[in-house]
Amino acid sequence: MHLKILVPYAVFADQGDVVRVVAETHEGSFGILPHRRDCVAALAPGILFYATAAGGETYVAVDEGVLVKAGLDVTVSVRRALAGSDLSQLRAAVEQQFLVQDATAHSEQLAMEKIEAGFMHRLTEFQHG
Repeated sequence: MHLKILVPYAVFADQGDVVRVVAETHEGSFGILPHRRDCVAALAPGILFYATAAGGETYVAVDEGVLVKAGLDVTVSVRRALAGSDLSQLRAAVEQQFLVQDATAHSEQLAMEKIEAGFMHRLTEFQHG
């Protein structure tokens, strides 16, 4: 199979000769082999695993996204991805990178809410003034 992992604005991974993919959905994990029927799945944040014909195994921590299998092509589109070969190191890297990004996103959300509240307040004053 040919696996492509997409993140916004980039191709995170483009791997041929993939013999198996295991992904996590909100209903649980499931595996994809080359002759599985075509499918679409909503991915939950978790670990995506794939193995190549040469025996290489790769773990990818992914955020929410979508997996599409069409023929021998498997395309995964997620917001964030981080690869590693050791699960314990991958877990530590995920905690560092994803949690920092989540905190930044939360701060940005609060700032946007303040801007919107200020805009609405000024708009109300403009209409009454």
